[in-house]
Amino acid sequence: MFETVIGLEVHAQLNTKSKLWCSCATSFGAVANTNICPTCLGLPGALPVLNKEAVYKAIELGTALEATINQKSVFNRKNYFYPDLPTGYQISQFEVPVVGLGKIVIDFPNGDSKTIGVTRAHLENDAGKNTHAGDCSKVDLNRAGTPLLEIVSEPDMSTAEEAILYMKKIHSIVRYINISNANMAEGSFRADVNVSIRPKGDTKLYTM
Repeated sequence: MFETVIGLEVHAQLNTKSKLWCSCATSFGAVANTNICPTCLGLPGALPVLNKEAVYKAIELGTALEATINQKSVFNRKNYFYPDLPTGYQISQFEVPVVGLGKIVIDFPNGDSKTIGVTRAHLENDAGKNTHAGDCSKVDLNRAGTPLLEIVSEPDMSTAEEAILYMKKIHSIVRYINISNANMAEGSFRADVNVSIRPKGDTKLYTM
């Protein structure tokens, strides 16, 4: 007999007026490649400057999750070779994020509840957008550099219902504290799902 182990990495786009590392606008639906600058394009000599409003919004979420707020936070480069990521790397966090360990309580329709641990919530910049039509591909870098808050759960969920309730709870929290519009149709709220299985009753985490 096996059981499912589920963890989620939720990306919420922060509703700041400017990007994470520059003053370019984050407005949705603008003409392609108009909300860009040398920093967005990763041009030589361009120096990123952190958007302090994004940090404040990350702290707001950490407070809502009863999480640890780290007094020191560190950014790292994660190398990706995407056509819509002109720098060739994403500025993100891992070892020392803004928000540390926290929790979310999900409520079931029958009145039961369950606490899901939150490993961390860290800031990072988004990539741009690729569109494809026939044999032609286009790159729009308006979204490159948009601030994201990635909320990483502990592998505490074991059913699809729990994952759905967890997602809905985060969605409601980020909207209620007004740090993100969480509009899925615009890509402002999305998630990566990590799923594995293990013998029922085992505590070890396996890979698939």
